[in-house]
Amino acid sequence: MAGSNSYTIVEYFGGDDGYRCGYCKNDKGNFSHGMWSHSMTVQDYQDLIDRGWRRSGKYVYKPIMKKTCCPQYTIRCHALNFQPSKSHKKILKKMSKYISKGELPTAQADGEPMDSVCEEAGPREPTKVCQSDLKVVANADIKDEVPNCSAATEVQKNSVDSTAGRLGADPSRPPCRKAKDLRKERRLQKDQKRQHGAGISLAKPANTNQPKTLEDFISESLEDNSSDRLEVRLVRSNPPSQQFKASFDASYQVYKLYQMAIHKDPPDKPSESQVSGWWAEHSPDGPEMGYGSFHQQYWLDGRIVAVGVIDILPACVSSVYLYYHPDFTSLSLGSYSALREIAFTRKLQKQSTKLCYYYLGFYVHSCPKMRYKGQYRPADLLCPESYTWVSVEQCIPLLSNSRYARLNQDPDAGDSQAVKDVGRALVLHKRTVMPYIVYSCKFKGRSDTAEVQEYASLVGQDCAERILLYRS
Repeated sequence: MAGSNSYTIVEYFGGDDGYRCGYCKNDKGNFSHGMWSHSMTVQDYQDLIDRGWRRSGKYVYKPIMKKTCCPQYTIRCHALNFQPSKSHKKILKKMSKYISKGELPTAQADGEPMDSVCEEAGPREPTKVCQSDLKVVANADIKDEVPNCSAATEVQKNSVDSTAGRLGADPSRPPCRKAKDLRKERRLQKDQKRQHGAGISLAKPANTNQPKTLEDFISESLEDNSSDRLEVRLVRSNPPSQQFKASFDASYQVYKLYQMAIHKDPPDKPSESQVSGWWAEHSPDGPEMGYGSFHQQYWLDGRIVAVGVIDILPACVSSVYLYYHPDFTSLSLGSYSALREIAFTRKLQKQSTKLCYYYLGFYVHSCPKMRYKGQYRPADLLCPESYTWVSVEQCIPLLSNSRYARLNQDPDAGDSQAVKDVGRALVLHKRTVMPYIVYSCKFKGRSDTAEVQEYASLVGQDCAERILLYRS
């Protein structure tokens, strides 16, 4: 959307009016500041999300934390230190089982928590704004039915009685082995044959007790011919690459089906502009594909089943949205794609050392269905007053006592980007930038000056010095 030498140009709306909350369904309880972005650099957006802002299409908004009914805290995962939990491993196994055997789970795992609340986030132009900004991620836990204890005891007793007096296992037959051990052995044999044929000697790792990485679990879930059936493609959405153009119709049809089935949109509501990209920038010290907006497409047997919309920024991969074919709801594709995006972040960090975080959008503790984001650990929440990061473990007790809380308990921790001199940060004259008439910020009249003061305090000193305010 903006080149490396471009300005960021925004149109600030303020946040006086209340809107319907997508979490608690309060008709007028959701309050947020909003800006329409005519142009934005990736560094400016990185700085904004580190102050609690979030984009939905080209609309950028920040919840008014002390006023809104369901405070939303920016959350990030330390991708390099992430270890999948037991529930995450179950999701990978579920995908593996479907790919290898074609068996869809009979029921969805505890329901899909919905993040699609950006249409109530703040004032905007409906024809320009993306329908939703936050990823729909499935609750990872799968709860198995527990049989009645007394019945189970009776079955066990009968089983013991019926086997009394037997001679036991046939000593002439080899002992039974676990299926997991057999799979490991087959995989090792395949690796040995492949590497032996390539002239590579296999050296056994010195420490075999090292825990498996996320990449190991993903690789195991795609063993045998699975990788031929499931393919994840990264395509740039702006400027649109040839792959993006060639697959756009198929991707858009999945988006329409998703919006109608999951969010109950009428058929004519989803528009093509809602899945288009935002910006693109290249930097010599950035990843090879550059920064900006991308789609991660999940292709299964030659067709798109899910698309993850992501932003690659200087310090993170930011998850924007996920949509998938409703037929595959039971596969928990939200959680599966989050795991793949964390692995992707780790891969990018090898190309750009600063890029080491995975941003999951907003954490809403007051909405139980939204607490799943805290499961991707280690994770931090952004303090809404000091704008410092605090581990989610320290935050949960505070948020359990109060919907809104200052997360950084150090009373001396302040906002390092507080605007100390608005006159210095804001230029007094107007100029033409692209087709827009832009004021660098300070306008005549007390109301304009007050609005600029509010805006500057929200975006921080650095951004206030760079970002240009557009006035129609």
